[in-house]
Amino acid sequence: SSPEATLHVSGAIYQSGLGGSTFLGYEAGKNDDKSDNINTAVGYQALYSNTTGYYNTAQGYKSLYTNSGSYNTAQGHNSLYSNTTGGHNTAIGIESLKNTTTGDANTTVGSFSLRSNTTGTQNTATGRGSLNQNTTGGNNTAQGYYSLQANTTGTNNTAQGYQSLYSNTTGTYNIAVGPRAGRYQSDDSTNPSGSN
Repeated sequence: SSPEATLHVSGAIYQSGLGGSTFLGYEAGKNDDKSDNINTAVGYQALYSNTTGYYNTAQGYKSLYTNSGSYNTAQGHNSLYSNTTGGHNTAIGIESLKNTTTGDANTTVGSFSLRSNTTGTQNTATGRGSLNQNTTGGNNTAQGYYSLQANTTGTNNTAQGYQSLYSNTTGTYNIAVGPRAGRYQSDDSTNPSGSN
């Protein structure tokens, strides 16, 4: 069969006929409509399902696999795998933001961070497993290994430090600073002290 795109080698390597996009890897960008989407996909089936979503960057095995949204950046195995129409998300790390479908403006750095998120928006998670169980909670900030890891629907929480607010599930407007601060608090709200 004929190749879908022409590969030119002359001091530099570039692809033509892809609407400004670059696809490297088996079936990377396979379903892109080749209009001016300006996407970048590097890795096995990265950006596989995307047709018209634009300004996306996917690096890693099946990153942004089901994507149709725009302005997303995914780096790592299965990062942002389930994203459909969510936009302005940044996921760096293995399976970070893996289950997000329509969530917007989430930022995560660390393997398995925000992994269970589906529609939650405007969350920031830094550290392995931070906000790992979050599904629909929004406006949370978790910084540190497994901080806010059990949070599911809680909103407007801030956790800074190793396993801080670790057990919080539905609590809102909590602030915890320091290693394991508020670790056993599960659903209380507006706790300014972050005590255990």
